[in-house]
Amino acid sequence: MLMLKPLSKAIADNHHIYSVIKGTAVNHGGKANSLTAPNSDAQASLLTEAYEEAGFDPETISYLELHGTGTELGVPVEFEGIKKAFKQLARNQGKQLTKQSYCEIGSVKTNIGHLEPASGIAGIMKVILAMKHKKLPGILHLNEVNPYVRLDKTPFYITEKTRNWERITDDCGDKVPRRGRS
Repeated sequence: MLMLKPLSKAIADNHHIYSVIKGTAVNHGGKANSLTAPNSDAQASLLTEAYEEAGFDPETISYLELHGTGTELGVPVEFEGIKKAFKQLARNQGKQLTKQSYCEIGSVKTNIGHLEPASGIAGIMKVILAMKHKKLPGILHLNEVNPYVRLDKTPFYITEKTRNWERITDDCGDKVPRRGRS
């Protein structure tokens, strides 16, 4: 079960808080050739809006739960969208991305399949449970990364095996909370 309520109310009600949603955004997938070929600019715009609302430095986000089509064409488009979003966030904050390979990428689809209308809630639950257990589940059945996915010289890498979710540090060397998105 997932209960959403304002943080101040959860604290007042003495509820256990597993995570806090700091930013949200909603949009359409953008003009695309088909459902299996999403629009990377629309995805980048959505992510940029949510992260700006949250007020996060993109170099403090350590996990992304992806929901793409799972197709040979759709997956690279989703990756391009996140790369564009992080670059735009950095530009909007007057900086450049300097760190590499600090933000892990996973997908609950490998654990429970393609849920279409329920994929959002499944992804949120996965991120919350990963925060609670301080572990990032590896992507199941990953034998080969799509050759069109280019992650070199980016902040991103794929969570191939389950591992501890270590906290990353900010520009001052202080550990930041685990930050992920679904």
